[in-house]
Amino acid sequence: MIDIHHHLLFGLDDGPSDIEISVAMAEMSAQNGVTHIVCTPHSSEHFKFDPALNQERLELVRRRLGGRISLGLGCDFHLMFDNIEDAIANPAKYSINGKQYLLVEFPDHGISQNMKEIFFRLGMAGLTSIITHPERNPVLARHPEKMADWLRAGCFIQITAASLTGRFGKIAQKVSHELLRRNWVNFIATDAHDLTSRPPMLRDAYQLVADKYGTETADRLCLHNPHAAYFGENLPPQPEPDGLHPELDPKHSSGLLNKMFGW
Repeated sequence: MIDIHHHLLFGLDDGPSDIEISVAMAEMSAQNGVTHIVCTPHSSEHFKFDPALNQERLELVRRRLGGRISLGLGCDFHLMFDNIEDAIANPAKYSINGKQYLLVEFPDHGISQNMKEIFFRLGMAGLTSIITHPERNPVLARHPEKMADWLRAGCFIQITAASLTGRFGKIAQKVSHELLRRNWVNFIATDAHDLTSRPPMLRDAYQLVADKYGTETADRLCLHNPHAAYFGENLPPQPEPDGLHPELDPKHSSGLLNKMFGW
């Protein structure tokens, strides 16, 4: 499996405080069946994103691991004005391994009304946005239908492994499974921050998805799609997301998405 969202690098954000914890998290991931990790320090109003320092910390951890697991670089990219403008000017700075995929995180409140335009501008700069853990965002968890326009515009969705297993509460769990049932999910990742409260455990989510939705779905979300993102490839063909094109079905009303999700 490949984990595309993981706060592995020490001393950069609210992830591990020292290299020993970073190494232990990587080893825990390897024991859990993960072969590649995208290290994703925050770029936010609270945490400065420094590509040179990120690369330095990455090399330190790599040397300690001795090739036991492959590490790449990305960013937990907060959608704020300065970040957006800088990413458009310097797309490889924040994207996964300097390729085309960008992990984007919404604020908990006050999502901009012009997000479709923002995603269009990021796309024109060569970036494909992956919306991270919408099931944990208070606005998007209540109104997942808001993401429909963004998916139609080419965005993808990543949910958190621990949301599926209930670690982030019943609402996040319910929304995660509903998004899965609707084929709105493209990636599952750990968003790991430490060894205990937010550990890098992907296997349980993989097995849960395999049991409930089929091994093909689990492989797509934990292996094949993350492989494409890690190496900068196009995603393989995806199942059609349910309800994104109600105009194709005359039985569907304009309020379909609200009725589908029911909250």
